[in-house]
Amino acid sequence: MTHSTPVALITGAGQGLGRATALRLAEAGARVVITDLDLALLEQTRALSTRPDAFHLLRQDVTAEAAPREAVAAALEAFGGLDWLINNAGIGKAKSVGETTDEEWDRYTDINLRSVFRFSREALPHLRPGRGCIVNLASIFGLLGHPGVAPYAATKAALVGLTRQMAVDYGPRGIRVNAVAPGIIETPLTRERIQGDARFKAVMIDTTPFHRIGQPEDVANAIHFLCSDQAGFISGHTLVVDGGWSIGNYVAMA
Repeated sequence: MTHSTPVALITGAGQGLGRATALRLAEAGARVVITDLDLALLEQTRALSTRPDAFHLLRQDVTAEAAPREAVAAALEAFGGLDWLINNAGIGKAKSVGETTDEEWDRYTDINLRSVFRFSREALPHLRPGRGCIVNLASIFGLLGHPGVAPYAATKAALVGLTRQMAVDYGPRGIRVNAVAPGIIETPLTRERIQGDARFKAVMIDTTPFHRIGQPEDVANAIHFLCSDQAGFISGHTLVVDGGWSIGNYVAMA
């Protein structure tokens, strides 16, 4: 079976950035396999789309041994191929090294890094040369230091390195690999701190030159661009989406 419209696989698409990306890619005409631990959230994602038939839902834990194989197989069976892999699933709310247990460290590496490696390895043989691409969800905290996020920052920094390596290894096959590094984006996971933590707001929101809070759609648009033909000569790049927060020590003028 051949396919003419792009087929995307997005992990962690039940809410937040994954949901916004799924809706954006479907709106652009792609067919999308979306995975998450919570099937009800995936059903909500599909219900929000004007193209519900463009979705195939798969409940899974990205750290499970069979997860990459099952997800890629679902794309091949449901839509006849796979063009775009969006490694979005991840966890945050990290701590400093001294406060992090071995078990917590392993959980961050398993979800934020090892799953990306395993899903990418499974998808790569099926990505169409000249059209296939992988987009990894990194973070601004993978590019610069920030207090109290050691295991999260370490895994996101590793994703930036992995992105570059895959771009070098698979570019000759016509496969592009990029990353997106969001700043603070308003999602169900960050909304409580944005609204209720004055120090967090002062450090992360008030110091953003482009003075608004990032929205999931901002990241989804960047991911769609990197997948599209418009980014056809971009590979190995990490695109920062943070409203300018990371460019310097911005202080609002009185």
